[in-house]
Amino acid sequence: MNLNKAMIIGNLTRDPELRSTPGGQSVCSFGVATNQVWTDQQGQRQERAEFHNVVAWGKLAEICSQYLGKGRKVYIEGRLQTRDWEGQDGVKRYRTEIICENMIMLDRAGAKSEGNVPEEPAGDSEEIKKEDIPF
Repeated sequence: MNLNKAMIIGNLTRDPELRSTPGGQSVCSFGVATNQVWTDQQGQRQERAEFHNVVAWGKLAEICSQYLGKGRKVYIEGRLQTRDWEGQDGVKRYRTEIICENMIMLDRAGAKSEGNVPEEPAGDSEEIKKEDIPF
């Protein structure tokens, strides 16, 4: 038996980007930040953010594009998928994404909490150019 399931609750780090494949299928990409909080051995509160790449397809992609925005709190359920491609510079690139199968908005529309959203590292978003994506 095999299982590939990802479930996260976090805040969008950027507005969703809706595109269409050459075949006309909608695809929406966005980032979600989750936070891990713990107390270290000295009793100090520590916090670390993880940044997740999320991709939704079809009608769900259109819904995500229409209703989500930077700062929105969401529950995302899906599966992990790593894709690879060769960049224009000839270097093989990899990207692990959560392929969204279910999305639940956890705050009210317009209730963006941008103050609680850590900034996504600049290197990650600039690393992949649109022309490098194979679809």
